[in-house]
Amino acid sequence: MAKIPHILLIYTGGTIGMVKDYKTGALRTFNFDKLLKHIPEINHLNCTIDSISFEEPIDSSNMNIENWVVISEIIEKNYANYDGFVVLHGSDTMSYTASAISFMFENLSKPIIFTGSQLPIGDLRTDAKENLITSIEIAAAQENGISIISEVCLYFEYKLYRANRTTKINAEQFEAFTSPNFPPLAESGVHLKFNKQLLYKSKVKQSLKVRNQFNNNVVILKIFPGITQNVVESVLNCKGLKGVILETYGSGNAPTKHGL
Repeated sequence: MAKIPHILLIYTGGTIGMVKDYKTGALRTFNFDKLLKHIPEINHLNCTIDSISFEEPIDSSNMNIENWVVISEIIEKNYANYDGFVVLHGSDTMSYTASAISFMFENLSKPIIFTGSQLPIGDLRTDAKENLITSIEIAAAQENGISIISEVCLYFEYKLYRANRTTKINAEQFEAFTSPNFPPLAESGVHLKFNKQLLYKSKVKQSLKVRNQFNNNVVILKIFPGITQNVVESVLNCKGLKGVILETYGSGNAPTKHGL
C-alpha cells in the first residue's frame, strides 16, 4: 500500500492568510489550525497536512533576507519528516522569495510550492481556495512513491511556474504572475496536467545542502535614457558595496558616451 504524502504548510503572511471581519470590514490574520473549517475540501486530498505560521505574519512588502533564512530553516528542520512543502506568501515579493529559496536549496528532491492570493481566504469570490488546494495537490503528487516535482515552484491561477522564472504582472486580476521566458510546468483544468519534459530532476543523488549565507551589499543599477554620470557614480560609491547588477537594454546595450 502506497504511503500517504505528508505536507507541511508554512504561512509567512499575505492576503491569503487573512479573513474579513464582516462587522468592521477589517482584515485579520487567519488561524491555520482551523484550516479545515474554512476549506473543508482539503479533506478530500490524498495527503496529511500540518501547518507552521510565522509568529508575526509579514506584509510581503517588508520581506527581507532574514525572513528568507527563517523559511529555509523551517524547511531544512522538517525536510526529513515531510514529502512536500507549501509556502503561503504575499504576492508583491513572492517571486523574489521563491527565486531566492530556489538557489538556497541544493540537491532538492522534494517540492517547495509558493502560492498566495489576490483576495482573503474568507471572501466570497476568493482565489485563495483554488490556489491553496491545488498547491497542496501538486506538492503531494507522486509517481511510484517519488515526488513528481522536485524543485521550487510558484503556483497561481491554474498555472505552475518555475519559481526563478516568474514575475508579478498584475495587482487587479487573479492571473497575477507570468513566466516570460519559460512555459508553465503544469496547468490545472479538469485534470492537473504536468509538462514532464520541462521538470527539473537532479541527476546527483546527494544529501540536501542549504546555503543561507547572504551578502546584501549588492545593488541593481538600471540603465535608462538620460542616466547621468553623477547617478552612476553615486551608486558605485556606496559604502561597502560588493557587487553591481547592470540592467541594460536589449541584449546588453548601454550608453556609450564618455563618463559612462
